This record gives sequence, structure tokens and C-alpha cells, in this order.
Amino acid sequence: MRALFHYPLLPGCRQVRMAFGEKKLKVREVVIDPWEPDADFLALAVEGEPPVLRDVTEAGPVTIVGVRALCEYADEASTRNKLIPGDRIARAEVRRLCDWFDNRFDIEVNALILAEKIETAHVGQTPDTQTLREGRTHLREHMDYMSWLLDRRDGLAGPEFSLADIAGAAAFSCLDYVDEIPWRDFPDVKSWYQRIKSRPSMRPILSDRVPGLRPPLHYSDLDF
Repeated sequence: MRALFHYPLLPGCRQVRMAFGEKKLKVREVVIDPWEPDADFLALAVEGEPPVLRDVTEAGPVTIVGVRALCEYADEASTRNKLIPGDRIARAEVRRLCDWFDNRFDIEVNALILAEKIETAHVGQTPDTQTLREGRTHLREHMDYMSWLLDRRDGLAGPEFSLADIAGAAAFSCLDYVDEIPWRDFPDVKSWYQRIKSRPSMRPILSDRVPGLRPPLHYSDLDF
């Protein structure tokens, strides 16, 4: 059986878990410590960073590394529930928004809020308020942009659910776990996220719990 090595509060890892869930592909999840990866994991992936998939194919065992590679690997494993739908223009838009979350959003928001809260909790320190303040400013800018998109589309990239929605939901679910999303100020984004929370692929995500970090009460609530 294929095995996915991941950490619950990394948005990229959540993207992969959701992609496999949407495609109804069975995978055994193995949680690793990204700060202290063990020797077995490092032998499997020299990058030393999750997500990493170990799969068994007709050609033999394979190791797939990286968020984008793994999400598209999952999408191509089955013809059901295409996650990069549409013509080449529509597919390009899906990939553009995935890149937006993988890079710009990650640098401007996740690295300042999520990393600050997780890493300080890991070592028993207090998050830096200036770093959090800067990340929150960027977050609101990104949510303004998402509101603009969702005013024109049913999903982030177009009318169909796609990897772009998975990328956004993975990032927002991690930030929601640490209670950093101003949902009340962005009703369009909240409505979009509520729809995704109801999808079966989100159930394992909403069940995640990390020692030392307790999510807010609304984290698992579908009608928050």
C-alpha cells in the first residue's frame, strides 16, 4: 500500500492528502517531525522535507517528492474527479493559483503567521507580535483578492472544483487551526470555505490535532 509521509500543519501536506482523498485513492499516512526527521525518512527523501510518497507500481517501488508533483500524480492516477479540469486556458489558471498559494501566499502569510506560531509552540516560546502583525496585513490583502475572484466564479479558478481550491483550503485550514482567519470580514471567502469543509476529503484534515496547539472550537464546525 502507498504511504504518505507528512506533517499535519503544513499546507503542502494537506494539499496532497486532500488530492488523494478527492481521487478516492487509499494511502497510509505517516506523520513525521519536520524539525527532526529520522534516518529512515532521510534515506527515503534526501530533501528531508514532507510531503513524500512511497508507492508500489507495476514497474516497482517509486518515491515521489514535492507538493505539485504529488498532487498531479494523484490526479493522473484516476480519471474520476479531475482536479485540473477544462481546456488548456482553464488548466493554466488552476496552475497559476496553485503557484500563488505555493509561493507568494506561503512567503507573505504562512512564513510569518503559521511558521511563527508553530515553531514557537514547538520550542515553548512566545510568537513575535511584529511578525504576526505583518503576516495578518498580508493575509487580508490575499483575502481581498480571493473575494474578488469568488465574486466572479464559483471556485477560485473557475466553475469547477480544482487543485486551486485545494491549495487555498489547505492554507486556510492551517491558519484556521491557529485561529488567524478574520472570517467575519470576508463572507465570500467564508462561504467558499464552508462548502469545502463539507467535502469528504476534508474530514481527516478537520480531525488533525497537534500536541501543544489546540484549535479553536469552530475549527471542526461545518456551520461556523
